[in-house]
Amino acid sequence: MTKLGYQIPSFTYPGVAPADLFGTIARQAAEADTSGFDTVMVMDHFYQLPMLGPPEFEMIECYTLLSALAQHTSNVRLSSLVTGNTYRNPTLLAKTVTALDVVSGGRAQLGIGAGWFQEEHDSLGFEFGTFTDRFEKLEEALQIIIGMFNGEKPTLEGKWYQVKEALNVPAPLGRIPIMIGGSGEKKTLRLVAQYADESNMTAPIEEVPRKLDALAAHCDRLGRDRSEITVSVMGRACVAPTHDQAKAELDAAFATRGLDLASMAEDEAEGIRALIPYGDPDEIAEHFSSYLIDGVDGITVSAIANGHIEGRVTLLGESLSKLF
Repeated sequence: MTKLGYQIPSFTYPGVAPADLFGTIARQAAEADTSGFDTVMVMDHFYQLPMLGPPEFEMIECYTLLSALAQHTSNVRLSSLVTGNTYRNPTLLAKTVTALDVVSGGRAQLGIGAGWFQEEHDSLGFEFGTFTDRFEKLEEALQIIIGMFNGEKPTLEGKWYQVKEALNVPAPLGRIPIMIGGSGEKKTLRLVAQYADESNMTAPIEEVPRKLDALAAHCDRLGRDRSEITVSVMGRACVAPTHDQAKAELDAAFATRGLDLASMAEDEAEGIRALIPYGDPDEIAEHFSSYLIDGVDGITVSAIANGHIEGRVTLLGESLSKLF
């Protein structure tokens, strides 16, 4: 169950050379491990997402990275947010996540979704297919993966995948939680109700109550106890010891992406800053307290603007852990 998750969505940091990149990432994970976060997550992408930077920005394969981060952490669960099902055969994915569980001492979580980034698929040769195709694949994959996690040697003659008595040895050290990312009310939340332990929602907080109602309706129809499913929501933050320092660090982050906020009218600049809530620890805690509405159990937050600065992840964790 994710109460407070830390997501690392970017691996391009000012002044950090490739040789120093892993150390910067590992420091963030280590700070999260000791400051109140219970889960550390990285994106499962091969190109940076368009809203965060160009494809040329650094992107490290997530399961290689998570296995390495296991050696720099002791407490947090380790997960993708979320695995694109289209990138791996489900038997390979089950083996990969099980390997992460073994090397981390039982701290693996499977975050998974149907896949959506078409440019990445087309460029790298992954079959994209239709929206319906991807959700059919995801459901078949979940049946195979959950069976392998549970030691059931699943056999499936599906439309998309065919496996016969799929072995998974060594087995996971414990039960690997399944988190499904996304907030589509018809397909995604139905899969959550049927297969998952956690729903990670990416919708604006004002839309979450409607999503929760949709999830509850799916649970009722399937005979699932809604209380068995943890719900977490996504957010971003730029925290620093003072409001002005957080603002300066946020502006510096936008500058690396070609936006000079200092040259803009203040109302225009503030409109851009509003994309990432910023401030001192009390301001950030007050902002995220509004996320914990009835039915929401946890928050996952990224610090894309300044998480690479030593001490900022610790400050974020200490600020937000007070909410729980």
